[in-house]
Amino acid sequence: MKKIILILSILILIIFTTITKNSTKKLDNKIFNIRENIRVLKDKYELVLLDYNFLTSPKKLLEYQSKYFETDLIPLDITQIKEIKEENNKLAITELSKIKKENE
Repeated sequence: MKKIILILSILILIIFTTITKNSTKKLDNKIFNIRENIRVLKDKYELVLLDYNFLTSPKKLLEYQSKYFETDLIPLDITQIKEIKEENNKLAITELSKIKKENE
């Protein structure tokens, strides 16, 4: 009788250990995948942030203007901006102030 109890307890411990190891392995795989995804996203974030900071700095914008556009860019009053829409096969031009009022 003692042998049967001893064998049964050993078998139960082996099964319990196996189940625990499998669940731990699954959790480790999930953690690894999540960490890899976070690492990739951090890399992308750093690159996007670098692009944003580098490309949108005022110094860079002025440099690009002088390098690529020279005198092509001119200041424009925001009230002169208009929107062109096609309605019923006709072009409709609306002023910016009217667009603002419609959106509010």
